[in-house]
Amino acid sequence: MTQPAVADVLVIGSGASGAAVSWRLAGLGASVICLEQGDWVDRERLPKNHVDWEVRGRRFWAANPNVRRWPADYPVGSEGENPVDIYMYNAVGGSTIGFAGNYWRMAPSDFKVHTLDGVGADWPLTYEELAPYYTINERVIGVAGLANDPCGPPRDTLPVPPAPIGRPGELLADAYEKLGWYWWPTEQSITTAAYNGRPACDNRGWCTFGCPQKSLSTVDVTYWPPALEKGVELRTGSRVREVLLDATGKAAGALYYDGDGGVREARAKVVVVAGGGLGTPRLLLMSASASHPDGLANSSGLVGKNLMTHVQSFAVGKFDEAVDGWQGTWGGTVSTRQFYETDPSRDYLRGFIMSGCRGWSPLNLALQVAPWGSGHHDALDERINHEIVMYLCGEDLPEEANRVELDWEHQDRFGLPGVRTHYALGDNSRRLGTDMIAHGHQVLDAAGASSVRDFGLSPIWGWHLLGTARMGTDPRTSVVDGSNQAHDVPNLFVVDGSSMPTSAAVNPTHTIQAVALRAADKIWEKRRDWTA
Repeated sequence: MTQPAVADVLVIGSGASGAAVSWRLAGLGASVICLEQGDWVDRERLPKNHVDWEVRGRRFWAANPNVRRWPADYPVGSEGENPVDIYMYNAVGGSTIGFAGNYWRMAPSDFKVHTLDGVGADWPLTYEELAPYYTINERVIGVAGLANDPCGPPRDTLPVPPAPIGRPGELLADAYEKLGWYWWPTEQSITTAAYNGRPACDNRGWCTFGCPQKSLSTVDVTYWPPALEKGVELRTGSRVREVLLDATGKAAGALYYDGDGGVREARAKVVVVAGGGLGTPRLLLMSASASHPDGLANSSGLVGKNLMTHVQSFAVGKFDEAVDGWQGTWGGTVSTRQFYETDPSRDYLRGFIMSGCRGWSPLNLALQVAPWGSGHHDALDERINHEIVMYLCGEDLPEEANRVELDWEHQDRFGLPGVRTHYALGDNSRRLGTDMIAHGHQVLDAAGASSVRDFGLSPIWGWHLLGTARMGTDPRTSVVDGSNQAHDVPNLFVVDGSSMPTSAAVNPTHTIQAVALRAADKIWEKRRDWTA
């Protein structure tokens, strides 16, 4: 094997965090190689480019890799009292290529859950330390919204205005006013006006099926073009087998399979693992060795532990009037964090958001409410364009029993193990979720819905896979420190949602990217250490 050149930084994974850390480091002057086991998305194959987009969205584009089965995917099993329905993509851009783009900042209290409430863990950094990186990310992404939601400190003006809230947003805002609760336009990673060479959203809706015109700020159209211009070398079809160590115990690079199955090596002074809540613990556990028998960077025994998914549900209101639910961004109406903080009068800790959405797409709705047979069309006609959906998301506290493990019984096409998740809702999550759904009903009733249905608390949606290589100050109770640097391996960094000690109660992508940008700066500040 020819000895490869040594880069400054090797990044494993090209998703939300891998793209951000690669872009930032290259801009600072580092030479960066990024390995991605998937490939660029063929934008001609995006479901929304085709009239049968809903069928394609459930097959070729399915968010669960066990259904989709792209060549880059690996098997994911789900076990436990409440098995997780995994949503993840292995491609340039990672799971952002299939997201809806709700882009929240966490609140200051989210960084000190243990101090405030005696549960979970405190982050080894504060909101104030992360705030400048939130701002950078908003500018790169082109976040749409109205700054200064009263749930957080003052902020800079956002790059583009909020999406039109439409009739669904108007009805929900009226409901919040009746109930005496505050509301705010939902922030989204969608260009509602022309921005950085991308056009304004034309409000065709159902964003998770792909945005043909690139208004949805997926990582492949935001971070990766400028990262490549800055000199990042992105190697697609590169399935990493293990992180390599040198004779001194430092990370030296990675072994990976190329698209033809050949084993190749990438070497670097610093290694950044950015594989997400499942991919990162998978790689660390696969990288076990004599010096790290339980997996790389796993002296704490916590790699793969403390899996968090959020407590999630939907409440759906049926309205007698047409609500134009087909027009507009999927999540671009109004939201509230009225019940976000711990309230001693409730029987649980922490809180939740309620975020208004348009109605379901036709096939989704038909599969939910329209029985096959003579009543099918009547049931569909009664509800299509007459429903408003509320996305409900609550904080999921970390529990060691919720975990990710290697699954050697089910392997990928190169003989590497899949993973199994084990998950059960905790008592606090159940109580929180029950109250969250009740509040969703209350809002829709106040908005004038003639009936309300909800999705309950199960199945568990695996959109947000967090916490499986947590950060902290104590090597006994965490995997990486406050700079995302592994306690056990000095030049190894874990930079993705797996490093989040707690989940907050908001969509995590914005925070994941802000943390990645900050980690890049920390790596650059210590660059002299890597050549010592």
